[in-house]
Formats: sequence, C-alpha cells, structure tokens
Amino acid sequence: MTLDEQIAYLTKGAVDVVRREELKAKLEGSAATGKPLKVKVGFDPSAPDIHLGHTVLMRKMKHFQDLGHDVVFLIGDFTGLIGDPSGKSKTRPQLTREEIEKNAQTYKEQVFKILHPEKTIVDFNSRWLGALGADGFIRLASRYTVARMLERDDFQKRFSAQLPIAIHELLYPLAQAYDSVALQTDFELGGTDQLFNLLVGRDIMREYGLEPQVVLTTPLLEGLDGVDKMSKSLGNYIGVTDPPAEMFGKVMSVSDALMWKYYELLTDMSLSEIDALKGKDQPMQAKIDLARRIVADFHSKEAAEEAFRHFDSVIRKKEMPDEIPEKTLPPGAYSLSALLLSSGLASSRTEAKKLIEQGAVSVDGRRTAADDTLNLAAGGLVLKVGKRKFVRIVAKA
Repeated sequence: MTLDEQIAYLTKGAVDVVRREELKAKLEGSAATGKPLKVKVGFDPSAPDIHLGHTVLMRKMKHFQDLGHDVVFLIGDFTGLIGDPSGKSKTRPQLTREEIEKNAQTYKEQVFKILHPEKTIVDFNSRWLGALGADGFIRLASRYTVARMLERDDFQKRFSAQLPIAIHELLYPLAQAYDSVALQTDFELGGTDQLFNLLVGRDIMREYGLEPQVVLTTPLLEGLDGVDKMSKSLGNYIGVTDPPAEMFGKVMSVSDALMWKYYELLTDMSLSEIDALKGKDQPMQAKIDLARRIVADFHSKEAAEEAFRHFDSVIRKKEMPDEIPEKTLPPGAYSLSALLLSSGLASSRTEAKKLIEQGAVSVDGRRTAADDTLNLAAGGLVLKVGKRKFVRIVAKA
C-alpha cells in the first residue's frame, strides 16, 4: 500500500485521530527504518465473554498487524482491580483476583478469532504496575493535577450532582497511562469513551521524556436494536461464541442502515468496496453476505454456509429444521406457558406468558396468542419461539 492507502486503511471507521500528522510521521519513520510500530490496546477482563462490540477494536488491531506492526493485546489484570470509570455514573464494583484471572483466560481464547496469533504480543499490566509499589504510584500521581482530572466529563457530572468519586478512580487514567510508558507505545487504540484516558497517556509519556503516542478511537457499536450500544446486560448483543445459525440469524435481524456500519467496523473491506455494495441496491443480499463473513470469522466458511442454508429454509421458507432438540414429558394436559417453561424456551412462567401475548410462539407451525391447554399425547408437538428457537415435546410415560 502507498502511505495514503495505509492511512485510509488504519483510520477507516475511526472517530478521533490525535494527531493525524503524527500518525503520518510515524508511518514514514517506520517505512524508512524498517522498524515496526508498537500498538497497544488494553482490555480489562470485567466480563467472561466477548461480543462483536468488543471486536471493533480487535479488527483495528488486525489492520495494524496486516501492515506489519507489533500489536500488544494488554490484559488489565491490575487496572481491572480498580475498575474503569469511563462512562459510569457511579463507582464500579471491584473484581476479585480470581474473577479477573478466569475472565482473562477466556479473553485469550477468544481474541485470536480476529487477531493473528503468531503476530500478537499478549501482556499483563500487573507486570509493571504491581512492581511500581506505593512510592512509585505517589511519584506517578505527582505528575498530574486534580484540576485536570476533574475536567473529565464523567467526573464533572458526578461532582456537580454531589455523587461520590472514590480516590482510587482517579488513579485509573494514570495507571493506564503508565502502561504506555512501560511499553513505550507508538499508538494506543480505544473506544470513544476512552478518549480521556488515552489523552492522559500522551501527557504522562511527555512527563517521562517519551514521544507521545498517537491516539485512535473507534465508535461504540450499536446492538441489534440499533439504539443502545451492544451489551450483554441489554440483550442486544451477538456473542463471538454464539452458535453459527444463531449468529447468522442475529446479523440478519439488524436494520439496513445499521448493516452498513457493521460492514465498516466488523469487516476488512475498504470504504470503496462497501460503497460499491451500496450502489448495487440489494440490501437483502448484502446482509446475507455480511452474515456469512461474520460467521466465517468466528467459526468457519463451512459453518457459514450451513448457517445460511438453515436461515434460508427455516426463516425465509418457514420450513422445519432437520434437527430439533427434544424434551420428554409424561402424557397429559399442559398449559402452553408450562410447556415453554419445561422445554427451556422461557426462563419463567411470566416470560412464557409474555412471549405468548406478543405472538412470538407457534405450536406445530401455527402461531398462537393464547395460553391454551394442550393435550400432549403420542407424536408430541413442536414449539417455536421467535424465528430460530425450536423444541420438540415428546410424550413418554
């Protein structure tokens, strides 16, 4: 790639680039010396699983790897003990060492679905932050002022609302910044909610006599609802460990407008290639191709094709899938909500009744909005919830 093409590739989908002229200078210097740049991204293992929202940054890390640069996947096993205050209106609960270590292991197993394993440096920030000690932290804290820390929007809002700000939360941006000092990074990537922390890294690097890192942020990916950012707690997520058919179906459920953002942030396609797809004005085919790409990334091309065949027959043509999980119950009369609960299609009787009222439940291919009493006899029946969940209830004495 030419220098301009490299910049376009690395900044595709980016929101902030601080500073673009420094990015260009670092790439020019790397080309002249043959020395790869060091790119750092930190992940606090605050949850055990990764969803597609997390992979936006990983995809950008891969782009740097594609151009021959060194990427450090930094697991914040030390900063995770503090808890990142970014975007939070109250203090995060602190994780235990055991929780962090367990989550970190899961992260390590999942990230290589995107990153090149042989090209990725995995490190833990406890290696230098643990060794810093109390006196080292005091010296680090002396290099930044409270006034500047309170410029942070999250802290300003809490301070104005007289909500508590714990002292250890003020240490988080400094600890993250010291990661950049310890690694002597050229680039640090993060979501837009991380911009303050990343800029503190530039300031602290100068304090230690180092050339400041270039900061590049990526947007927070909206979930399936197209409104809120992707989140497990909101249920609008696509997990990287979701089964292929479920992952494919979830991608197909996003709006046409959001689909193009997914193309930009979740694939390696260039903007010109994406624009060419838009120009064909075939949104259904484009969405199918996107779902294929995403499933292939996290499973395989074969799994993606099988997921497409399942979607085409079960969802588009409304046929029954070849394999349906079975649940055995004694013969007799059951309310529909009881069957949904027994089969695992609902987690509670309340949820079961809500699904029925919403018209999300079908019995033997017929949609129903009533919690009828059904007679379970020989042959059983097939329950369907939504577009993808099936269970065959079989009567057995």
